[in-house]
Amino acid sequence: MRRFVEEADRGQRTLLPECLDDFIDESNPVRVIDVFVDALSLAEMGFAGAEPAATGRPSYHPSVLLKLYIYGYLNRVQSSRRLEREAGRNVEVMWLLGRLAPDHKTIADFRKDNGLALRKVCARFVELCRGMGLLTTSSVAIDGSKFKAVNNRDRNFTRAKVERRRAQLEESVARYLSQLDTADRQEPSEALAAKVTRLTEKLTKLKEEMDKLAAYEKQMLASPDQQISLTDPDSRSMATSGRGSGVVGYNVQVAVDTDHHLIIAHEVTNSGSDRAQLANMAMQAKAVLKTERLEAVADRGYFSSPEILACHEAGVTVTLPKPMTSGAKSDGRFGKQDFVYLPEEDAYRCPAGERLPYRYTNEEADKMLRRYWTNACKNCSIKAQCTPGSERRITRWEHEDLLDAVQQRLDANPLAMRLRRETVEHPFGTMKARMGATHFLTKTLPKVAAEMALSVLAYNLTRVMNILGIKPLIAAIVT
Repeated sequence: MRRFVEEADRGQRTLLPECLDDFIDESNPVRVIDVFVDALSLAEMGFAGAEPAATGRPSYHPSVLLKLYIYGYLNRVQSSRRLEREAGRNVEVMWLLGRLAPDHKTIADFRKDNGLALRKVCARFVELCRGMGLLTTSSVAIDGSKFKAVNNRDRNFTRAKVERRRAQLEESVARYLSQLDTADRQEPSEALAAKVTRLTEKLTKLKEEMDKLAAYEKQMLASPDQQISLTDPDSRSMATSGRGSGVVGYNVQVAVDTDHHLIIAHEVTNSGSDRAQLANMAMQAKAVLKTERLEAVADRGYFSSPEILACHEAGVTVTLPKPMTSGAKSDGRFGKQDFVYLPEEDAYRCPAGERLPYRYTNEEADKMLRRYWTNACKNCSIKAQCTPGSERRITRWEHEDLLDAVQQRLDANPLAMRLRRETVEHPFGTMKARMGATHFLTKTLPKVAAEMALSVLAYNLTRVMNILGIKPLIAAIVT
């Protein structure tokens, strides 16, 4: 007779209970977490409570809570309350923590109070990767992505949002006042009195909303960037790639090595633009890799003349496309790229073949700009395709040869943008998938940075375990 696999009797007593270690095989990732954390000097990294207090109730050692958090971020369990539950029912967590079960408040406070130390743990694993020979290529891809903060969009105010909200409130007030005027012209009744009372209450609430909005506007105008967030004061409203969309959150920057796709440097910012982040991320990556020269590739959102100059002076060779923002080109006229620079003559050659010699230099926005033009424009047969003015003037930055070199590198390696996309967008997708359709759980920039460090550490751990395997990684950590 055919039968199904039968379950064990829940009331059956066992003579010898199973050893907890028997449930965790040698290739289980929790063994990597255990070995890695035990190899750290938590006191030197600045973890609070690394030394037990002389009085009071005994506390948990930081290694216990650090192991719990790393396990949680590896397994899509970031909430302190969910981690508390896992400690009481998950066999892997029981093995990892030695059956300790801290409460959710203790777990949450550990992440909140040890932000800098958690970032050092993330950096320590990157150093370990370099020691294992996984970061031998001096080439990185740099990108940024927007992550949602705990702050709701309705709790963020900019000048435009305040104006829109005030218009909505004024429209509602006008509508209710109109309804009250209509009620005044009707015969009195109980239903009408109840309606008037309800409308009066709504008008009172709207007045309170207007007063709150005025207070928020005052705070917003006093802010350096004229923006405030009420729940998480450090979060900012940022545009995203979708038209008309946006998010209140943080802009996370990463530098990813192009060989093994490991995140070697990251930073959480509340600037919605990537334009001022290129040199900072490139120099962080260069310091981590400890190399004299570094090649970095980024998208057009990072194109900035001062940033490219700073990278050049720091020994970083960058490749990125230049945004096409020429007003002349959009109007169907010749753009600056249609003019050829003649370095031996320090002049430009226009599409009509005329030379535009150098005229003078002036400073504008902290940049020295050289000006070029010719007096032959008024008699040019294709002047209408070039300029509506009396002459076409060309401006050249004193370090424009660096920008020309960037374009030449891109022209010589047209697959560079594909390499960037395949390298740096995958880590963001993985980390956001692990977070789920949610947001950062902590508030303010330092605490969010700690939370991001745990996500980056979990991503790097997963990558290295997939590349090397569990046992080789454990062997590399203990040696």
